[in-house]
Amino acid sequence: QVQLVESGGGLVQPGGSLRLSCAAPGSIFNVNTMGWYRRVPGKERDLVATITSGGTTSYGDSVKGRFTISRDNAKNMVYLQMNSLKSEDTAVYYCNAQIKVTSWVPWYNYWGQGTQVTVSS
Repeated sequence: QVQLVESGGGLVQPGGSLRLSCAAPGSIFNVNTMGWYRRVPGKERDLVATITSGGTTSYGDSVKGRFTISRDNAKNMVYLQMNSLKSEDTAVYYCNAQIKVTSWVPWYNYWGQGTQVTVSS
């Protein structure tokens, strides 16, 4: 069972910053694209940002210029630096990773348990 472990959520004032981290297990064969998604109650889960193993990034329109995704391939970790936070960024943030547990199994999409980010004064 692969578990993605997220950390870094919390309460922050508008205009503030937070950094989310997500760790995939070290004992896996390979990790491809990693990313962050978020969900507001009653709405669909939305893309925040993704990053390939080669470092190519993609962002949702609402976070471009404010959020930065990065990763450490040696540690199987992905990060989300969130700056200039707005109240509408309030959501549960989920880590996602395409993982090949061993060389003889297919790629599979895994999700973290989610971490709450609340932007409020």
